[in-house]
Amino acid sequence: MKLYNALLKAGAEPVLVREGFAWGALILGPFWLAAHCAWIAAALSLAAYVLILTLTTVSVSAILAAGLAVILGFTGHDLRRWALENRGFLLVHVVAAASQDDALFRLLTHRPELTARFRPDPAR
Repeated sequence: MKLYNALLKAGAEPVLVREGFAWGALILGPFWLAAHCAWIAAALSLAAYVLILTLTTVSVSAILAAGLAVILGFTGHDLRRWALENRGFLLVHVVAAASQDDALFRLLTHRPELTARFRPDPAR
């Protein structure tokens, strides 16, 4: 079972953010954060990488960059949740489920009024 944080904002669809290690943040770092609209964290981590690469020697920069990548892996989902909270989302539920789809199903089963927040698919 995985844990998902359900964040809600008035008039918006619920957002589920997984707890645990973020492999995408470990591998892609600031680009993963930018893809999840965590702009401040993405900019700060990119600036940290640039500073590491420009102000240190090659061997030290490799160690520091690897350390920063590990830190981003451990905090990636937290930074994403922080960015959502800065945009007005509130953490309202923690859902345990095997997948994100199951977590959404459990959330909507527990809070059926949230189904009205989903936009209709224009392709159908």
